[in-house]
Amino acid sequence: MTGWRNWGGNVVASPVQVRHAGTTRAVVDAVHAAARAGLRIRVAGSGHSFTPLVATDGMLLRVDGLSGVIGVDRERNRVRVLAGTPLHVLNPALQRLGLALPNLGDIDRQTISGAIATGTHGTGTRRQGIAAAVTGLTLVLADGSTLECSRDVEPDVFAAAAVGLGALGVVTEVELACVPAYRLHAKESSEALSDLLPRLQAEADTHDHLDLHWFPHTDRVLVKRNDVVGPQQGPPPLAPWRARLDDDLLANRVFEVINRGAAALPASVPVINRATARVLGAREFADDSWKVFCSSREVRFVESEYAVPRHAVEAVLAELRAWFDRTRAPVPFPVEVRFIGADDVWLSTAHERDNAYVAVHQYHRMDPLPLFEAFEAIVAEHAGRPHWGKVHTLGADRLRELYPRFDHFRAVRERLDPGRRFTNAHVRHLLGD
Repeated sequence: MTGWRNWGGNVVASPVQVRHAGTTRAVVDAVHAAARAGLRIRVAGSGHSFTPLVATDGMLLRVDGLSGVIGVDRERNRVRVLAGTPLHVLNPALQRLGLALPNLGDIDRQTISGAIATGTHGTGTRRQGIAAAVTGLTLVLADGSTLECSRDVEPDVFAAAAVGLGALGVVTEVELACVPAYRLHAKESSEALSDLLPRLQAEADTHDHLDLHWFPHTDRVLVKRNDVVGPQQGPPPLAPWRARLDDDLLANRVFEVINRGAAALPASVPVINRATARVLGAREFADDSWKVFCSSREVRFVESEYAVPRHAVEAVLAELRAWFDRTRAPVPFPVEVRFIGADDVWLSTAHERDNAYVAVHQYHRMDPLPLFEAFEAIVAEHAGRPHWGKVHTLGADRLRELYPRFDHFRAVRERLDPGRRFTNAHVRHLLGD
């Protein structure tokens, strides 16, 4: 028996068998082996989900050996990628091809299959999440057969599998619609949240990508405005020394020390946050899109994130702020706010709805439960849809109310995996069987 732990450290598992697959044939062999042994299968990528989607006492299948770009359609700007390819490998590979993903989240440790399976989204009211860029998938099903799907071939399977929770089969290849490589002009500044909120919706529509980091117990918010510019436009990239100072020393090493201090003296968190917010510095630069989007996150935390209709975000933040003021809860991590346009992927949090995303984080050495419970109660009043990879408690009954195609997804699952080879307790809670 081999232990497994996710990145945040809040999920552990003891699978009876761990297998590594570097080819589709190896995945097929693993599925057959699990069937012979009567084992359930869960697929592990980089472990960056905070929910127990991967946890299993059966077979844990590692697909990190399935990595690399295996095909390029230059006429349509599409690439075929092995499912275990980490985003930090995929992004520079696309750059070398003169391509880029239309949108990205703010970390790049996930595998492409893990990112789409959980609905990783990024930000931008005129943009969509990563799963919306998927144009085709290859899955290994419970009987060991392989299935290709797209909008034209097995369209229901495609609509379900783009955000599939690992519940339909093992994704081995992903086809992605890319765009020509582009640069972003980044402007970052510390502002007053109370001044920003009245114009938040206009700001979100004005910029290609808007990302906010608000420190609890303060009125300060770090605002990141990113806009597409031409090849020779915008200021130069960050100097190497500045990038190391901001993204390594301050954002990781110093922030780790701050959080350890907060864990040792929780009552000091409001003072710590006010001090941290005051040292946020403005910066402005331009660089390749993926270099602007993605940053290093070495300070470990656990996270809960919900999508709410974008018009509700001000109310959610006001209620969250009132809870912080009332409780003085020790939360040293900032609250993050982002925006995404609607898509048609069945279990995407942005399914047929323009969203704002609000994410709360807690340092991994501190108790997240009070924060997460309060946050979940707040977003429940605003039709909040939980990020599939972030901590939440919702089950099938409530999820059916939030997702119009929820039972369509269940029907596809019933067809592809009637014996529930690809399940665990958490997936059963989510899907109701």
